Amino acid sequence: MTALASADVSGLPQLTTVKVRSWKLAITLGIVTVLLALLFLFSPRTGESSFRLGDASSSLTLPVVSVPTAATSWIVWAVLLVLTLLAVWQAYSYRKSGMWLAIVYGLLAIFAFLVWAAAGGLVPVTGLLFGAVSLSIPLIFGALGGVIGERVGVVNVAIEGQFLFGAFTGAVLSSITHNPFVGLIGAMAGGVLVAFVLAAFSIKYLVDQVIVGVVLNVLVAGLTGFLYGALLVPNESTLNRAVTFERWKIPLLGDIPIIGPVLFNQTFIGYLMYATVAVVAWGLYRTRWGLRLRAVGEHPQAADTVGIKVNTSRFWNVSLAGAIAGIGGAYFTLVSVPAFTKDMTAGLGFIALAAVIFGRWDPIRATLAALLFGFATNLRNLLSVLQTPIPSEFMAMLPYVVTILAVAGFAGQIRGPAAAGKPYIKG
Repeated sequence: MTALASADVSGLPQLTTVKVRSWKLAITLGIVTVLLALLFLFSPRTGESSFRLGDASSSLTLPVVSVPTAATSWIVWAVLLVLTLLAVWQAYSYRKSGMWLAIVYGLLAIFAFLVWAAAGGLVPVTGLLFGAVSLSIPLIFGALGGVIGERVGVVNVAIEGQFLFGAFTGAVLSSITHNPFVGLIGAMAGGVLVAFVLAAFSIKYLVDQVIVGVVLNVLVAGLTGFLYGALLVPNESTLNRAVTFERWKIPLLGDIPIIGPVLFNQTFIGYLMYATVAVVAWGLYRTRWGLRLRAVGEHPQAADTVGIKVNTSRFWNVSLAGAIAGIGGAYFTLVSVPAFTKDMTAGLGFIALAAVIFGRWDPIRATLAALLFGFATNLRNLLSVLQTPIPSEFMAMLPYVVTILAVAGFAGQIRGPAAAGKPYIKG
């Protein structure tokens, strides 16, 4: 709703409230509901769908739960239809739909789809969630770097380059020193270096930030590809055999059913991700640093008048964002694969940038968005194992389709930091 000023016969200003309907969420839920109905109608599956809740690393034994495929799919679909109608009613009544509606709908839609896909098969729930979290870790670090960069006024399109260079430097230094912690520090330095170039050109020389970011991504991809062929391939045994982080299971917490093995049997970088999300979320809204950062990104002129050095603040915070994104790059070579390969980040930096937008430039929401994209990627792998009738080409598209639906549909009407992408010239 928007308040507008008008005048009555007395000449005194009056406030007129203009109500605005937002149909975006309702339309998105309606499209998904129709697609699920078409899937269940034209590609029906029978039998039972089984879900394994337990995990081999847990001390507790949980049963395998089986449900009738067709009946369960349609029952859950009926609930989804009710939620869709609720969203339509809220939009028609000028009511704002709460985030809970999108979350509940998303969880139920995923469950209905999994029931349909797992007909006659078995879904390892813990393994599915563990894989989703593992795939989301680099995305979360990249999204946090993107949030900090854009909150301070610099669009960080170079997350992909920071990932790639961080993965490269982390692999090389870990291989040389046989110490993953040295590799992690090297990956952070690699991310800072890419961010330094981004900051120098966009802040000092006023070059368009999006153009600089795209050029940096291409430059880093070409540079690491060249160094891989010229330096790492001939010296693979000494320069490209990284020592990786081992998984550390937290006693008691790691034995909690379902979520214990998923959240508390991670590597050092996984636990560092938890701490980083908490620190960034707290610091952004509860500290002087966060207040200054948001002021510079929203209204740099006002920040300058109270003594904040706008460009200096932007420069150092963009460097901090690069260090955080560099940790995400380290995950590729210090956890996933103990060696660097050409273009191994596979465009995930752009998915992290989408998570920033979907998360409305908020650390917690961006983290949840990154988890969603990681889940979609791992779901594609599970669908291949379950041998669903969905074409393999569509399954390869699944993470990106989810990205498009999330940003275009569930994000709603959003506005980024007012000064993001705009250079500041003092005076």
